[in-house]
Amino acid sequence: MVTCTALVVALVAGCAAWIATAQSYAFDEKRVDIPVTNGLTDGGGTPDAGTGGRLQAVLTTPRDSGAKHPLVIFVHGDGPATASRDDAYKPIWESLSDAGFATLSWDKAGVNGAPGDWLAQSLADRGAEVGAALDWARTRPDIDADRIGAWGVSQAGWVLPAISARRGDLKFLMIVGGAVDWLRQGEFNTRAELAADGASDADRRAALDRRARNVAMFERGAPYSEYLASGVDAEPMTRARYGFVMRNFHTDVTSDLDRISSPTLLVLGSADRNVDVVESARVYRERVRSDLLTVRMFDGASHSLTRDDIEYRPDDIGVIARAVFAPRSIYAPGYLDALAAFATAHGSTA
Repeated sequence: MVTCTALVVALVAGCAAWIATAQSYAFDEKRVDIPVTNGLTDGGGTPDAGTGGRLQAVLTTPRDSGAKHPLVIFVHGDGPATASRDDAYKPIWESLSDAGFATLSWDKAGVNGAPGDWLAQSLADRGAEVGAALDWARTRPDIDADRIGAWGVSQAGWVLPAISARRGDLKFLMIVGGAVDWLRQGEFNTRAELAADGASDADRRAALDRRARNVAMFERGAPYSEYLASGVDAEPMTRARYGFVMRNFHTDVTSDLDRISSPTLLVLGSADRNVDVVESARVYRERVRSDLLTVRMFDGASHSLTRDDIEYRPDDIGVIARAVFAPRSIYAPGYLDALAAFATAHGSTA
């Protein structure tokens, strides 16, 4: 019995040590606050209600280095998100740190104690946050203001092209799973999820009809009370979510792509159920200057470029074990290297 107990204790201690090692990352990080105001790109303004007047951010820097660093600003996709997206960004931060880059990311407004409410924001407000981060970074003695780029996932693909068009100080973009048109993206996602679930023809027709009724309400600006009364969704959106969609559903990045002025990496996963990656690749190639654009498609990768459809099986014990014991391996093979290589090529020299 004593031997068995000792073995269990040893195994538990070994697992704990493995986890601690797996989730220890080779960069330094610290919390910083960044002021945000409306109209910040042309100076002045009042604090934005959705943002709360400041960003609650995390700055990482390569370990044991006193030099000025190039910087990658991180921009979230949909949903509530902490600065590290519950540590999912940390393998990316580490890969960029190994290449000599600092990173900057922030808790979404209203998340993890941050002021404001991200659901009260428009995508233009999200762009204002990026502009505030750029302005702040340019004042830092540890950041090289001539070598700042941005990484963004999903909805960030509706934010970063407009920023690139307005600001020459954003030297490169890395857009992951970026869509083109909000409404087309939503319909593609509906159809893809139905197909993945093996829905019957009748169920598909019913789901697409519900979607069409929702879009019709958005188009005519129906109040939330009308949406609730319609009963169109068995699990209705909250008032805040309905308002968020109402503010943003007309988003279409096509014209912004024409005005991108920085080298741009579009990263796509062939197993993406959220975004029509074929459309995204086609429209980017049609609109973005060919000398600025690189498109990388990763076979079998999901919307967030995770491997083995990890994104779609979050409760699977194998997925949980991979995230805990080997978090760097959750991403598609070659993805982290592709980000580091592109950032190095376009942001490692002034």
